[in-house]
Amino acid sequence: MLRSGTFVDVGAHIGAFIFEIANVAGITAVAVEPLPNAFQVLQQRAAQNSRPIKLINAALSNTPGESVLTVPVLAGGARIWDWASIKKDFPLLQQSFPEIVATQSFRVPVLTLDSLNLSNISGMKIDAEGSEYEVLQGGRKVLAAMRPVISVELEERHRIGCTYAVPAFMDASGYACFFELDGEFLPFARFDRARMQRASPSPVRHEYSDPYVHCFYFVPAEESELLDRMSRPKP
Repeated sequence: MLRSGTFVDVGAHIGAFIFEIANVAGITAVAVEPLPNAFQVLQQRAAQNSRPIKLINAALSNTPGESVLTVPVLAGGARIWDWASIKKDFPLLQQSFPEIVATQSFRVPVLTLDSLNLSNISGMKIDAEGSEYEVLQGGRKVLAAMRPVISVELEERHRIGCTYAVPAFMDASGYACFFELDGEFLPFARFDRARMQRASPSPVRHEYSDPYVHCFYFVPAEESELLDRMSRPKP
């Protein structure tokens, strides 16, 4: 599904995904990451990468400004950096999960996708720990004009209602939604939350339904060839 153009990784963390994409011919890579220490690693890795990557140290949402990015802290001081969020209510989680003993917070700049003024966005990956809906709302112009193919990580344990709100928003924006299961892309209508998205909202209790589906793919409705390929049953 990767097309030539600009690929934006929202919530790039330390770059596990974007550095693979950056080295594909025809791709201009952009990594967006608000967490200070993760962004520092991104900078170090980008300086050593064979192809350039544009780095943006900010969170994305539907309105620009500033926000508080919060990280859960476990007993012994371990910080779960990849759970950093501007949306999660960690104090509320602490009431049910005593393994979260504290939080660490950072004030971070907030931008919108539209305000980045990027050209020819052909693909995106969004993993914003509960802020995915706002990220997409802040990119209405990009969605309307550039029509990128987008993968979005949506988990009800991070944001209740996200698997309803985001697909509905994207449907209204002229996108078809799929998820992958057993090697096949299936239409969103076949997604069963009760069976496919049971998981503990604790960062250390690895309790998941089987299957556990949390990656969703959004394709512009006019991309008939790609939609046809994704709709074909597994041989």
